[in-house]
Amino acid sequence: MANKVTATKANLMKIKSALSFAKKGYGLLDKKRAVLMREMMRLNDRAATIQQEIEEKFAHSYESLTMASVTMGWEAVVDMSKSMPKEEPYKIGYRSVMGVEIPEIHYKEFQPTSTFSIFESSFAFDQAYIEMHEMRARIYELAELETDLYRLAKEIKKTVKRANALEKIQIPKYEKAQKEIEEILAEKEREDFFRLKRVKSNVSE
Repeated sequence: MANKVTATKANLMKIKSALSFAKKGYGLLDKKRAVLMREMMRLNDRAATIQQEIEEKFAHSYESLTMASVTMGWEAVVDMSKSMPKEEPYKIGYRSVMGVEIPEIHYKEFQPTSTFSIFESSFAFDQAYIEMHEMRARIYELAELETDLYRLAKEIKKTVKRANALEKIQIPKYEKAQKEIEEILAEKEREDFFRLKRVKSNVSE
């Protein structure tokens, strides 16, 4: 919109339309911000819970691995670790939250099936093996959540910036222009009214 708009009824209608559109846009952006904030808070709580689970599982699995190295010998633990099944591949999908594409990691759930001889392995080694695989699943989840939180935070920042631009700049600018044009048109109507009244007075004389 130009800095100075000619005070006409047509321009007044255009400004009113632009003002209405800006207010609707601000309302949608504010709603989007609120939805993204709720989703971000939910994911943040979940991430904190999983982070704690990972720390607990890591501590427990480390204890089991230490016990296995004591009972079996560290060289035997290393040799057996080399014969472990390969990691199952994972796929990355996406879901949309208010237009924001956030990733989802899809992976095969770990099934604890021992491939080790009962004469070579020990309970502590098997326990460490199971716990570390379970921890890997939690790490996948945490990586997914941290990426989600980053993308949501980035989109929230962008949404807030756009909403502020409408609320602080565009909407006040349209409101000011509307008021100025309405005042000018009202003044013109008063002048026309008095001019018409003077003409009628002259004719009657």
